[in-house]
Amino acid sequence: MNQNETVVQLKGITKRFPGLVANDSIDFELKKGQIHALLGENGAGKSTLMNILFGLYQPDEGEIWINGKQTVISGASKAIELGIGMVHQHFKLVQPFTVAENIVLGEEPQKGLTIDYKLANRKVKEISEQYGLKVDPQVRIQDITVGMQQRVEILKTLYRGADIVIFDEPTAVLTVQEIEELLEIIRGLAAEGKSIIIITHKLKEVMALADAVTVIRRGKVVATVDDMADATEEKLAGLMVGRDVSFKVEKQQSNPGDVVLDVRDLTMNGDQGKKVLNGMTFQIRAGEILGIAGVDGNGQSELIYGITGMRKTHGGTVTLNGNDITHLTPREISKSGVGHIPEDRHKHGLVLDFSLSENMILGTYFDERYGRHGFLDFKMMDKTAQELVTEFDVRSSGISTHARALSGGNQQKAIIARELHKNPDLLIAVQPTRGLDIGAIEFVHKRLVEARNQGKAILLISFELDELYALSDRIAVMFEGRLTGEVDAHERDDAKLGLLMTGSGKREG
Repeated sequence: MNQNETVVQLKGITKRFPGLVANDSIDFELKKGQIHALLGENGAGKSTLMNILFGLYQPDEGEIWINGKQTVISGASKAIELGIGMVHQHFKLVQPFTVAENIVLGEEPQKGLTIDYKLANRKVKEISEQYGLKVDPQVRIQDITVGMQQRVEILKTLYRGADIVIFDEPTAVLTVQEIEELLEIIRGLAAEGKSIIIITHKLKEVMALADAVTVIRRGKVVATVDDMADATEEKLAGLMVGRDVSFKVEKQQSNPGDVVLDVRDLTMNGDQGKKVLNGMTFQIRAGEILGIAGVDGNGQSELIYGITGMRKTHGGTVTLNGNDITHLTPREISKSGVGHIPEDRHKHGLVLDFSLSENMILGTYFDERYGRHGFLDFKMMDKTAQELVTEFDVRSSGISTHARALSGGNQQKAIIARELHKNPDLLIAVQPTRGLDIGAIEFVHKRLVEARNQGKAILLISFELDELYALSDRIAVMFEGRLTGEVDAHERDDAKLGLLMTGSGKREG
């Protein structure tokens, strides 16, 4: 294997959208067996460039060379024919189908006039074992974890013979353990001679994984680092955002006031009758951030659904500023002073086919300031949206842009802008920086601390331990629908936190 052999060369790639130059004369080179990170803020143009390489977009200008030959990649099928595969950030899987059925879809092995499922299962099992992916070909997609679904996406590309594999934000929805496993898988693919491009904004992963880094800022290449010995997280962060970035959250000692949220013995039954919340009891005071730690799937989502009225609780009470809100509707709870940054911005945070302006008044569109007698005041709606877009640096082609067209980071900024604009007494923030770049994370953290300093009570649920320690005044730990204990957010003790997260240690109550 010739490590210096160039397998992908992009020359002067330019792509324009209305009101936006997404890629501005970009040059990029990938060598055989290399892991090359494409680094940049959300909306910098990374995914657009790779969508061009995978044939989903056509460049307005520039050339694409694959294995030393200039080519036109007219669509995804042409890219696959050239040995290019792409693992998308949002998986493209058929949930009721099995793993094997998803992997062979469109290229099914035949036995006479029917599909040879035995052969399909065998082929998938062989590839899975070859690359250490450990996926059962016969389980249904709907029954496996997000991390396993991603492995299925990887297998889809390998089944089709990909030698060049593009990963688009591959760790955005994974747990800490799944991230470690994925990084090992990617290293294994490179060791087998696959050439890897990883689109990311996570600096730790770049430092742990990449052989080279190309940094894109606002559609232009600002630097390519071919020797990672010359790279540091601080240097790369500065290149990404064009200024020095602080990795430390600046916050003073909290000065808690009156109790804002009081949750008492809250219980909720799941679909099978099993308790998903099992006697949750805690308080949050004005001017403090309570962080909730725990392995995903231990009742965190159900707790938020219960507090916000999105799901019925079966016991206990939720009190806000002394008023019982346990059985109110989501609208009534929101109006009573609750802001909510949801864990899934697409499902619960935005209407993707609404404009940015329309999304900015979700939850408040019925207020008199936005219209009367069933008619919206579009001028006032647009005025509010423009103010929030400017204040929170939501980057788009304008407030009439559909939310779907925004990058993930800008979608998240829009939600945070909307929820803080409601001036809530309690702000619930679930995974508030999931999928965000370093600049956007710094921005969100600053806003949450500002809200806390203004006397708001904040409930923070995050699977990022660094984030919990950086933001929280207190950290409580959830396991199997109840709290197992609390740790001091100012004295980091990952060992104690880990024990509590697995149910060890003293339980509450």
